[in-house]
Amino acid sequence: MKILGIETSCDETGVAIYDDQHGLLANQLYSQVKLHADYGGVVPELASRDHIRKTVPLIQAALKEANLTSRDIDGVAYTAGPGLIGALMVGASIGRSLAYAWNVPAIAVNHMEGHLLAPMLEDNPPAFPFVALLVSGGHTQLFSVTGVGKYQLLGESIDDAAGEAFDKTAKLLGIDYPGGAKLSKLAEQGLSSRFHFPRPMTDRPGFDFSFSGLKTATANTIHQHSQNNAIDEQTKADIARAFEDALVDTLVIKSRRALEHTGFNRLVIAGGVSANKPLRDKLTQLMQQRKGQVFYPRVAFCTDNGAMIAYAGMIHLQSKEGNELAIEVNPRWALNISNS
Repeated sequence: MKILGIETSCDETGVAIYDDQHGLLANQLYSQVKLHADYGGVVPELASRDHIRKTVPLIQAALKEANLTSRDIDGVAYTAGPGLIGALMVGASIGRSLAYAWNVPAIAVNHMEGHLLAPMLEDNPPAFPFVALLVSGGHTQLFSVTGVGKYQLLGESIDDAAGEAFDKTAKLLGIDYPGGAKLSKLAEQGLSSRFHFPRPMTDRPGFDFSFSGLKTATANTIHQHSQNNAIDEQTKADIARAFEDALVDTLVIKSRRALEHTGFNRLVIAGGVSANKPLRDKLTQLMQQRKGQVFYPRVAFCTDNGAMIAYAGMIHLQSKEGNELAIEVNPRWALNISNS
């Protein structure tokens, strides 16, 4: 079964082809970072228009990369949410229309399920059950996962997502958009002993996150050490280090708590922030201490991509699932929750 996957939920256009026998056959990705950089964030209308320009050429490129034609495709998967509604409509309209024209089934995929299943694309995929930590620009969530479609939400951010906190803090430090990865790079030069920021909500039970207070603590520290509206580079690096340490520690503490609660010895981390090296290192140490395993996708599959959508679509289409001809998207589509 060869599945074409289309991802257009935000500012990356991803198209991939996944074969249940031979794995990933093609993976095409276009980033809109330069388009939105002048605005300091994603402009939804510009994102939608760029997806319109890029999606069909990327589909053609993916077919060429895989040495296939439309007659070889057995199904089409597309992201239907969560995300920017205009951007989602582009991928959903193209995906559903192609499926109709090619007379193959179509499946609407939850973007976060795509991230959750992304480690399945690797040579050593995790077995069920496991705890999943999903950390991206829009989501910070912990799930108990006992099978495909069997996701129990344990906790999530009540305000800023982890990736959003990275980007907002980077902006406070004068780092250009997108600033999260640049902040992490700057933190490598920082001293861990100079500043100490709170680990939010780790002093109370539960699995929810909150990063707005951490962002405020960082902003106050920046203000205190600014002279004539400027701050020296070493202080910037030290503040970046303290911020990253606090956020990473918080994610690790909550992940350990979720593992203890479920009794599982496998942890999956996915989403854009899962590419963060200190986070990977500390979660690896955590699982070594617990004599368990941690799984994450390669860095290229941490951010939005068509490969994870193609894989998730294949799993659902193998179960004879599919969507009717109507084109529907849901910008706030929560991941299905199961009590099993």
